[in-house]
Amino acid sequence: MAGEWASGAAALVAAMEAYGWTGLVVAAGFLLVGIDRIDPSARGSYAFRIAVFPGVVALWPVVLIRWGQLEIRRSRQ
Repeated sequence: MAGEWASGAAALVAAMEAYGWTGLVVAAGFLLVGIDRIDPSARGSYAFRIAVFPGVVALWPVVLIRWGQLEIRRSRQ
């Protein structure tokens, strides 16, 4: 029984780790490239980027979907 809990916990930790690493990659790309394309007033605002970094890491699926939608909409114009 204890072995089952340990393997389940290890799988949960591995999933959360993968989520975190993916969030870091998405946040890096978004905050280096994407935020300037979405909000031109964010250019040169590096303190803002540092402030929103944890939120982008945590909510990377939402950020990635919205960023993709905005890029698609932008390419159609």
